[in-house]
Amino acid sequence: MSRRLAAWLLLAALQIASPAAAGERAFDKSLTDFRSLHRAETERAGIVGSSFYVVRDGRVAAADHHGLQDADSGVPVDAQTIYHWASITKTMTGIAILQLRDRGLLTLDDPIVRLVPELAAVHNPFGDTGAITLRQLMSHSAGFGGGTWRWRDRDWQPFEPRSWAQLAAMLPYTDVQFRPGSRFSYSNPGIVYLGQVIERLTGEDFEVYIDKNILKPLGMHASYFDRTPPHLLRHRSHSYYIRDGKRVAAPFDVDTGVTVSNGGLNAPLPDMARYAAFLLGDAKRRAEYDVVLKRASLEEMWVPQIAAGEDFTQGRMAPTTWSGLSFFVDRSDGIRIIGHNGDQNGFRAYLSLCPDQHLGTLLAFNTETRGVANDPSNRTTAESRIALATDGLCKALAPSTG
Repeated sequence: MSRRLAAWLLLAALQIASPAAAGERAFDKSLTDFRSLHRAETERAGIVGSSFYVVRDGRVAAADHHGLQDADSGVPVDAQTIYHWASITKTMTGIAILQLRDRGLLTLDDPIVRLVPELAAVHNPFGDTGAITLRQLMSHSAGFGGGTWRWRDRDWQPFEPRSWAQLAAMLPYTDVQFRPGSRFSYSNPGIVYLGQVIERLTGEDFEVYIDKNILKPLGMHASYFDRTPPHLLRHRSHSYYIRDGKRVAAPFDVDTGVTVSNGGLNAPLPDMARYAAFLLGDAKRRAEYDVVLKRASLEEMWVPQIAAGEDFTQGRMAPTTWSGLSFFVDRSDGIRIIGHNGDQNGFRAYLSLCPDQHLGTLLAFNTETRGVANDPSNRTTAESRIALATDGLCKALAPSTG
């Protein structure tokens, strides 16, 4: 009887373990396939340098670096290479707003003009600008246009407006383009206005506040905003454009000025892996992570607010994408995917999280390519095709519905 019972228990254990083992095999195969795709696509497209990390259960499960951080000197990409993360900065801006909310300094439904009174000068043909809320700015549904500076038509102009005074002077010539809250339209200036909220409520520059309240607590000690400090300059990646089959260097080590809350973050992959691990959560580090933002508040940022896919289908976005609060939310084959892209000055970056699989991916490229507009099979860029392929890693770990 005991031998028969032991055999039955062994069989039951194997039946329980088999799906997990199969999932691990599928994950390993997906990772191998992804590595091959990443290298092949970057080489085919002429991308100078790229890195990707897979973060799983709070740890780096895979890391790969390919190419050069400086094409002229031949310096290779490695774990210390610092990429520009562009609009992924917006997720930190959103976290800062939730921090201030949790501290009782604001509500998400506060009117933006209460905190940034200059916005009352904006022309709003749909009603009272005072009705536009922080929530609408965070979900890109406030009605503001996309570009921060509309008149960049000279090479000698600064990379971005340097001061708030420049943007404030534009406000009487700025209009609300649709009824706030009625639809999605990705807006960079809307996030700059949120950056002003952070500075005015805390009395600190945006960069200082984020460093104290997000970067330092998470151990992101090689991360910073805008111009690179001298001790990190040797690790700063150059960036490039591929135009008409030719590589063109982008400006090196630029300053995003007053738009820093919009896209000023620079960081190496190990630091961003710490950020991804925080976003994914870990019960063992709950107290440490709650110092930055409570889990419930972070999950609140991932609640869909307004459909975004029809207006923002390029790159990592899909027709099923929704805008949350400073993050984008999608479900692909039943898998919840949370993330944000970044695209600026020759850099492209992708943050993608599958919280239910405890898995996240980070992709960074120091070269921006363009899809072929008249080729239906190649309208997306190599970078976005690689980013979309990361979904396979999450699908490999998802429970089978068959």
